[in-house]
Amino acid sequence: MRPRVLLLDEVTSALDPELVAGVLDVLRDIARSTDITMLCVTHEMSFARDISDRVLMFDEGRVVESGSPEKIFSDPDNERTREFLSAVL
Repeated sequence: MRPRVLLLDEVTSALDPELVAGVLDVLRDIARSTDITMLCVTHEMSFARDISDRVLMFDEGRVVESGSPEKIFSDPDNERTREFLSAVL
């Protein structure tokens, strides 16, 4: 298989905490060493910040903010984004 896109929906949510780091390391390696596009739904914010070119914040099924990881994680415009990040970081 040579996928062009990987769709990943909370790939670490049901894992034993000891396995999470290994899975995220594999995904980081894919992101850095291939040209595969990954669309990741995740609550792993440090992972999202580390590998993303673009981050979208959803609230109640709608995009409330979109931008570079630097912008979203350091200076979000949306109040909901600020609340979420302050609760999880």
